Amino acid sequence: MLPWTTYEAMADAALNQPEAFWLEAAQRITWQQAPTIACQNRADGWHDWFAGGVLNTCYNAIDRHVEQGRGTQTAFIWRSCATKEQQVVTYRELQGRVAGFAGGLRALGVEKGDRVLIAMPTLVETAIAMLACARLGAVHVVVFAGYAAAELAGRIEDVAPKVIIIASCSFQGQTALPAMPILNDALRIAAYKPKACVIAQREACPAPLLPVRDHDFYSLEQSTPVAPVPVHSEDPLYILHTSGTTGKPKGIVRDNGGHAVALALSMPLIYDCKPGDVFFTTSDLGWVVGHSYGVYAPLLSGCTSLVVEGNVSASAMRMLCQDHAVKCLFTTPTQLRVIRQESRNLAGVLLPELARIFVAGEYAEPTLLGWARSYFQRPVVNHWWQTETGWSITAHFFGLPEQEPKALMNDIGRPVPGFFPAIMPSVPEEPGGEIALKLPLPPGCLAGVWQSGNIMVPASYCDESGYYYRTFDEGTITADRAVHMLGRSDDVIKVAGRRISGVQIEEIISSHPAVYACAVVAISDALRGQRPVAYVVVAPQYAANMSVMRSEIIGQVNLTIGKWVGLKDVHFVAQLPTTRSGKILRKQISL
Repeated sequence: MLPWTTYEAMADAALNQPEAFWLEAAQRITWQQAPTIACQNRADGWHDWFAGGVLNTCYNAIDRHVEQGRGTQTAFIWRSCATKEQQVVTYRELQGRVAGFAGGLRALGVEKGDRVLIAMPTLVETAIAMLACARLGAVHVVVFAGYAAAELAGRIEDVAPKVIIIASCSFQGQTALPAMPILNDALRIAAYKPKACVIAQREACPAPLLPVRDHDFYSLEQSTPVAPVPVHSEDPLYILHTSGTTGKPKGIVRDNGGHAVALALSMPLIYDCKPGDVFFTTSDLGWVVGHSYGVYAPLLSGCTSLVVEGNVSASAMRMLCQDHAVKCLFTTPTQLRVIRQESRNLAGVLLPELARIFVAGEYAEPTLLGWARSYFQRPVVNHWWQTETGWSITAHFFGLPEQEPKALMNDIGRPVPGFFPAIMPSVPEEPGGEIALKLPLPPGCLAGVWQSGNIMVPASYCDESGYYYRTFDEGTITADRAVHMLGRSDDVIKVAGRRISGVQIEEIISSHPAVYACAVVAISDALRGQRPVAYVVVAPQYAANMSVMRSEIIGQVNLTIGKWVGLKDVHFVAQLPTTRSGKILRKQISL
């Protein structure tokens, strides 16, 4: 049960009595030694949460549910769109497999504080490897299974893992991609060499194992099981590299205690999920959403997590939600656009158990949300967060008795407890600007960045005063605390001294019924400084009417915002460049 009935009561409690607020939230998890303080400043100017507390994240995610008599409840449902395989794993079965695999890692020399690099697709085995590391107090570093050798080598060099764990292959569509050649090439490139490699053999593409270096995943699962190792709240749980859309990928470090408390609070508060509910995230486990809401948050809350390997089609989405009585679906705008394109001529679908859909990764325009609400016949909402924050900065709070205001449903919501956003105006007297977050950040956010074996927070994360965290996202904040997103700071276009958000123009373009996806970028203009250029993907049936569409798009932007925007160029493309997590790479778009 949540102790608040309204958003205002909750927000005021977090603002005015933060120590009491977070110590009460900390009671949602089991501590071996409970913390007596919530937030503590560090010598480096950052902060630790629940310092002095002792716990084990794996115990909280698995063992305590078994001890409470819920061992037969399903913990994981795994489906593969590539191989059509599936697994269902109960909490008791998960406990046995994780404890055994942790024993196998210990036999290879892995102990508390050691790094273990996991380069695997979305499999139950990936989650088992993560949780086994947490059980030992080791630090897992999950990276995308499809990385080329050079990218993998860079991450090996960065974190110096004692052990590397891979699956023998991943899939691109229905095609198996062997992983062992990439691992071998990466280890030839990297100066650092791990002590051992562990391979989960897949039937579609088994890999030859090298003597001494390589070990079989499933054989290690049969090792003598180990008990959870107590760790301090501030000890690192994992390192996760950013996608690199804002520069060189950074190894974000997440702590144990603050992470567990934040995610345990988020499930009932934001998603209205209770023990036994089925939570489905379409994210790869190599991304932050997969970490937070594919593995840890559902398990910490005693829910069932549905995870899927491969791209989920519209028909597969319906089938998965129906077959497994999904209550909450967490997906991306890109995934919704794919489903929309596949389902343009299909009637909406009614899934009785599905309560609502949450969208993150990048901003979803109102027209996309409106289509998804009509198609799924359920609430569909944005929320905003970053790899660095680990959970939502702003959200909609379906766990509160107070109904969410309809006026906010197309925006990214209001601040989550502990996040206190402020606007840093880029241009005097204009309402918008970069959104900054007052320090300290709440539990669950980054403990620092991994650099040469040290955990530190780069100065670039903070403003000049040192009192605010820079999000590098621009927006506005209204009197009712609602946050409206304008886009990344470098996506704001400056036309003849006036600023216009590329997101705002994209919203208008996306309202055209033929538009499947779009991106707006700035180019230099000798007279006006900058002007916008649009890149548009249209549904195939409209491809013959490009000139008409171009005029309609420009006309609608001029009518809605004004001709001063200066949109003249609309380029029709087959697809937009995206990261592997689905974010549009606007910096890679050029004429």
